[in-house]
Amino acid sequence: MCLGIPGQITAITDADRLMGMADVSGVRREVSLAPVATGALNDLIGQWALIHVGFAMAIIDEDEAARTLDALRDLGEAQEELEAMAEGQKALEGQP
Repeated sequence: MCLGIPGQITAITDADRLMGMADVSGVRREVSLAPVATGALNDLIGQWALIHVGFAMAIIDEDEAARTLDALRDLGEAQEELEAMAEGQKALEGQP
């Protein structure tokens, strides 16, 4: 399964290589803008994109980015809850 995580493009870092900086949930990382570079690179600054393995794969709107980030947070919380339940079950069964 492939997962794209919303990130906001904050800067162009190397126009010749079509590289930019994206803020992904507070973590800044350099990404390739090549898949979404259809016009002037500076027009991408402030835009939201789905980031996958270092590539901005698609431009999305801010509402879609927010909904996706909320869903990912919910999945993380659900995973934590499932792990806690599994640990509790192990304790009840006397397993290490």
